[in-house]
Amino acid sequence: MMKIQYVTFSEAGIRLANQDVCRVIEMPENNLTLMVVCDGMGGHAMGDVAAETICNAICEFWEEHPSFKDSTMKVVEAFAVASEALTMRSRVVRPIEMGTTLVLASIEEGVVTIAHCGDSRCYLLREGKVVYQTKDHADSHGGSEVVTRCFFSMNPEVAVPDIAQFKVQQRDRIFLCSDGVYKAMAPQILTERLQDDKSLDDVVDVIKFLCEKASKDNYTGILAEIS
Repeated sequence: MMKIQYVTFSEAGIRLANQDVCRVIEMPENNLTLMVVCDGMGGHAMGDVAAETICNAICEFWEEHPSFKDSTMKVVEAFAVASEALTMRSRVVRPIEMGTTLVLASIEEGVVTIAHCGDSRCYLLREGKVVYQTKDHADSHGGSEVVTRCFFSMNPEVAVPDIAQFKVQQRDRIFLCSDGVYKAMAPQILTERLQDDKSLDDVVDVIKFLCEKASKDNYTGILAEIS
């Protein structure tokens, strides 16, 4: 059975509240590990609630469908269920506009399924190279960044995932993070630190130190290694 080691972190940084959410669920009976990072959208109300709602809905979908093999169809169905959960949550008191990004990596029987919606990222690193990096769903307008795809309570049509699958190898590293991490340092510095020949705890300590110095947002990540 493939073993997966991982370390998580989630910090408010300079913000008053942390609207990021991360979670790892392990299903050893299915040889499956699911990792999820959500970043609540600060430009709208209750970003933390949106992030928590979507993270929980995705994780519950995996837990409630243990025989549903990881696939594009599984991700699409899970996204639809999560979108509906967010819409229902937004209507508890009155209709509220709230949204969140999401990135997930599900490792099942030697294959990782990576899906994302928004500008939270996943990196797959192997032997000193970035094998895969998600492409942000965001555009720049007038010096500010606009997220073009996400989970949004008033517009579920924009929750369209990009999905990729790869066979994993021993010592591969997978890193999921909110934008508060990768915007705090140069791209090459992040990918080099992720591949340092150190323990996962030591690698995360360095990344957190760099974020503490330079991040202007909440910063959250999950670093995993195939062992």
